[in-house]
Amino acid sequence: MRVGVVKETKVAERRVALTPAGAWHLTAAGHEVLVERGAGVGSGFSDLTYEAAGARLVDAAAEAWTHSDLLLKVKEPIEAEYGLLRRELTLFTYLHLASNRPLTDALLRSGVTAIAYETVEDARSTLPLLAPMSMIAGRLAAQAGAYFLQAPFGGPGVLMGGVPGVAPARVVVIGGGAVGSHAARIAVGMEAEVTVLERSLDRLGRLDELFGPRVQVLMSDAPTLEAALAEADVVIGAVLVPGERTPRLVTREMLSRMRPSSVIVDVAIDQGGCFETSRATTHIDPVYEADGIVHYCVANMPGAVPATATRALTNATLAYVSALANKGVEAALAADPGFAKGLNICAGEIVYPPLAEAWARGGAVAA
Repeated sequence: MRVGVVKETKVAERRVALTPAGAWHLTAAGHEVLVERGAGVGSGFSDLTYEAAGARLVDAAAEAWTHSDLLLKVKEPIEAEYGLLRRELTLFTYLHLASNRPLTDALLRSGVTAIAYETVEDARSTLPLLAPMSMIAGRLAAQAGAYFLQAPFGGPGVLMGGVPGVAPARVVVIGGGAVGSHAARIAVGMEAEVTVLERSLDRLGRLDELFGPRVQVLMSDAPTLEAALAEADVVIGAVLVPGERTPRLVTREMLSRMRPSSVIVDVAIDQGGCFETSRATTHIDPVYEADGIVHYCVANMPGAVPATATRALTNATLAYVSALANKGVEAALAADPGFAKGLNICAGEIVYPPLAEAWARGGAVAA
């Protein structure tokens, strides 16, 4: 199979979908790997390292798009790439379609086979291709919260860990999955006072075992959420509904009860965000103020640490990429029901039920 890798086009996105080691693995199995020149530079991989791995460099992204059977990306195609989508192509990347109607329409019109990293499941019904980026985003969320608490950056001037005689920042994490647990871990390491709100009884138990008395773990309901928001210096949105738009748990009216200049970090922004006032930002312009609250809503947070994130992503995706290349798309998906859940769009139809249901409810809106 011919596998293409292109340079990412999202603003300030420096990750690449395949490391040179991953390219070597594919070429050693007899596949051809086409890599756009400069695709790996942002992650610390030169063109020479890809050539040494057996990949063939191409001068333009369009060449990789046009001549590949399987195209690997990190982030979803942007509008300038919609014209490169075609029926004969399989696209494997993060898609987050429930909050992106224009992209969904483009994929449907093109007839492309679109497999989303974020909806692939493993035998335990967890999300193995989302997990590494969720871990990174969660850890970065705590760092971003600490940074933007500083007064020169719009925050209230609170030190995350406080000092003897002065209370630390209060951090509230909404959601106790991979993002939330890793955000809490880093916030605890910074010596903040941390509360995690979670609705799953099973996960509440696991969080309690993980953190013990270092973190207050509470059942998430409307009164508890509102009370926590009123006392928070940093609120991290770590909510995920696979394949669907994130519910907006924090309304604009709730923001009025928050402390002035407190900080929101909405890690769920890829799926539309869990705060009513959230809108996607970039690493170049990461924050804005709304109703007196600092909002950090960068839609590709792991792109800030591409050397780490690219390796973590390839570690997770390579087995699936190899299955597609070695067996063919249809056979690879048929052999693994969890992998098949990654198939979002095929031959002009939405085939992932949660996404189809989100559309039926009017849940897919323009990004």
